[in-house]
Amino acid sequence: MNAVILRDMRTRFFGHGLGFLVVPLWPFVHMSILIIIHSVTGRVPPYGDSTPVFFATGLIPTLLFVYVSRFMVFSLMQNRPMLAFPVVQVSDIVMGRAFLEIIAAFATLLLVLVVLWAMGQNPFPNDMEWAVCGYLSTLWLAFGVGYCVGIMSMFFPMIVTAYNLTVIIIYITSGSLFVASDLPGSFSYYLSFNPVLECVEWMRSAFYENYSDKLVSPLYILSFATISLLLGLSLERGFRRTMLEGK
Repeated sequence: MNAVILRDMRTRFFGHGLGFLVVPLWPFVHMSILIIIHSVTGRVPPYGDSTPVFFATGLIPTLLFVYVSRFMVFSLMQNRPMLAFPVVQVSDIVMGRAFLEIIAAFATLLLVLVVLWAMGQNPFPNDMEWAVCGYLSTLWLAFGVGYCVGIMSMFFPMIVTAYNLTVIIIYITSGSLFVASDLPGSFSYYLSFNPVLECVEWMRSAFYENYSDKLVSPLYILSFATISLLLGLSLERGFRRTMLEGK
């Protein structure tokens, strides 16, 4: 796994380990552009008095899931030649990429907090413990889904393309750019089957005292993540020989 991590860091950008510093900048730039657009247009935040903070509370969990899970899915396709070495297992590649993406996610979070604080905003939640639990649960969800879909891509490469399209739908319906709990009951209920939306609602309910948490179900999020991970581990364990023969 250490070799996979070093290879990823050296080949990801510019053929040098320092190129990894670009990884946390992608979601940060993505988030910054959206926040600037909404701030410039003068859109009043539905909660709180800070437009950047309100949209950051939705974009942080959404982009955390999107970037971590998506790049975990890409890991096996990009590092498949490493399976030619008997010492390298499929799980080593996925876990190695997961480690790097998680480090990058925390770096992105720190960067967002520092920039918002430097702008004179208050980027800290009203309930720190609840916010931390929400962030870690989102991370667990991204890890579980990324591992499962990554393993499945070894059997059906088209799953990578299908997942990229699915991620777009997840992003649009995540509630990062709107308030899901304010939608009509039946509509918000069906949207709540998207676990990322529940993560967004979880994070916002930690920031704003009067924010409704009716769509937040920690058990659903954690169960979805854990079942996805167990499915991925079972597939990797049960069909390991098949995957290695197809390398």
